[in-house]
Amino acid sequence: MPRQRIAIPLRWSDMDAYGHVNNVQFLRLLEDARVLAFHAHGSDDGGNVVETGIVVARHEIDYLRPLHYRPEPVSVDLWVSSISAASFEMQYEVLDDDAPASGGERVVYARAESTLVLFDLAAGRPRRFTDTERQTMAAWVDERVPLRHENKHEKHENKVQSRA
Repeated sequence: MPRQRIAIPLRWSDMDAYGHVNNVQFLRLLEDARVLAFHAHGSDDGGNVVETGIVVARHEIDYLRPLHYRPEPVSVDLWVSSISAASFEMQYEVLDDDAPASGGERVVYARAESTLVLFDLAAGRPRRFTDTERQTMAAWVDERVPLRHENKHEKHENKVQSRA
């Protein structure tokens, strides 16, 4: 069960002057998918992390292809790539995957990563995972997909090391 696939409908208002989904709206697509996935797979002790408290500490998005408005929903795959004491990294792919059904190719519009921090709403501060939440989140773990800047950084480091 590591990757979850959530179908998210596009809104006419998501489109910008260039006729494709605006870059800011991709954050809404990611949030909608994340909230739906968390509600579908809550924890056993006190609800799911959306209800018990979670905040976004960071987003990073690589825009790979323009996504044009259409009435059919777009798919968002999401999974956890790492877990720490009070936070986790969630990765996403916004995509169309027609390959299995029609022999078409898999089209990825964007890849993204969010750092999410568990938050005690009453105390107003971060909190640690409960054992049950950690086990639930561990079932979502899948391989990390490097984002574009990491590949560039790695290539730069290799060049610097080869010159030394």
